[in-house]
Amino acid sequence: MKAIITQSLNNSMSYQDYKTLVKQMVAKNSTTGDLKNEAMAEYTKLNDKRMKRWDKTIKLTEAIQEKVKNYNKKITWLVLTESWCGDAAHIMPVMNKLSELNNNIDFKVVLRDNNEALMNLFLTNGGKSIPKLIMIDDETQEAVNTFGPRPSEATKMVNDYKKEHGTLTPEFKENLQVWYNKNKAQNIIEDLTAMLN
Repeated sequence: MKAIITQSLNNSMSYQDYKTLVKQMVAKNSTTGDLKNEAMAEYTKLNDKRMKRWDKTIKLTEAIQEKVKNYNKKITWLVLTESWCGDAAHIMPVMNKLSELNNNIDFKVVLRDNNEALMNLFLTNGGKSIPKLIMIDDETQEAVNTFGPRPSEATKMVNDYKKEHGTLTPEFKENLQVWYNKNKAQNIIEDLTAMLN
């Protein structure tokens, strides 16, 4: 596992580099990942806008800022993602905003389809769900925690809906986007800062 994590860290990019990559994909009317089609390219366009909006509008309370600033272990937040992933577009700006508060948190990004060995170590219910954040202790190079693919409240919404309807409908997916916007990243912030103990 350590060798795979080290290899993935070597393949990683910064959040800024990831945003540049997404912008390049939009300009080419394309997407990252193995599946390239019109729908995925459209999701990438939408997510480029979402990330820009969240980068500007995320608000962190004084208490949250204090907690993050006081975290004193050296860690890396390594996130698996792809540009078409809607959940990632809401979550990654929050990860970035929190990591910017503390030099002990190094936020890195890798693409899922280029890092299959890593993805296979961190499946969600057997699936390659993203975004998947792996919290790595810099000293031991071991994964000490994970987050994703969604914050806790959204995960409950998805699980409840699947239990009742069997599958996620386009309507549900739209409602989930509305939830992200209404929640203003608060559930994501809570879940991520809870990892910093």
